[in-house]
Amino acid sequence: MQELIEGLNNKQKEAVLATEGPCLVIAGAGSGKTKVLTHKIAYLIAEKNIAPWNILAITFTNKAANEMKERIEKLVGDAAKNIWMGTFHSICVRILRKYIDRIGFDTSFLIFDTADQRTLMKECLKALNIDDKMFTDRSVLAEISNAKNEMLEPKAYCVKYAGDFRKEKIGEIYTLYQKRLKENNALDFDDIINYTIKILTENPDALEYYTDKFQYVLVDEYQDTNKAQFTLVTILASKYGNITVVGDNDQGIYSFRRSRHFKYSKL
Repeated sequence: MQELIEGLNNKQKEAVLATEGPCLVIAGAGSGKTKVLTHKIAYLIAEKNIAPWNILAITFTNKAANEMKERIEKLVGDAAKNIWMGTFHSICVRILRKYIDRIGFDTSFLIFDTADQRTLMKECLKALNIDDKMFTDRSVLAEISNAKNEMLEPKAYCVKYAGDFRKEKIGEIYTLYQKRLKENNALDFDDIINYTIKILTENPDALEYYTDKFQYVLVDEYQDTNKAQFTLVTILASKYGNITVVGDNDQGIYSFRRSRHFKYSKL
């Protein structure tokens, strides 16, 4: 234990040792946020005897995930290899490969990149005879992405913006775009999280499997989470409630996430 907390200041130690229940760590750039997460995960494995596969650690880039895993490996050895660690999207893809057939896709689904999305959007605009100068593929895709981040499916989007000419048109395009994606057994980047949420909320066995599995959930760069990401984390941590999130106060953690349910630690 001494080795795991060596070099940590008092607040960092407090955050590392606060393993049970929700914990929000607010810290600025260069204050040791990643160090807190890596040492906390190592502490869970080495001192609390938590199986590494029962720990979920979410970062915002693959590079950050790899660096964090390397640091943990130096502390606890090969056990670090079995931690579920990655970006929101990489974690969700693992879940989707197992369960996406529950929502009508084949498990060999494609993930469309930006170029694929633009090609498909241009086809949709042409099929609907919509002026692509007034509704450019880029602008419509950006609007659809925003809608998905707010968890607005096409039908809900159309209802919300009824009476707004431009938004109604985008709703029409959005509806066709999603239909064409499914015909291609394809998802775009934003679908990855939303479809994972859909699977978990509509399939009790899948929900039970993952909420049983992830006894501890840790999230880096929490201030950057959107509504869909926040919802996913809330679902996955719902059984045990052991969630640690780290964010930079200067970047503005959303007020609805600064919940009374978190215990605060400011580094």
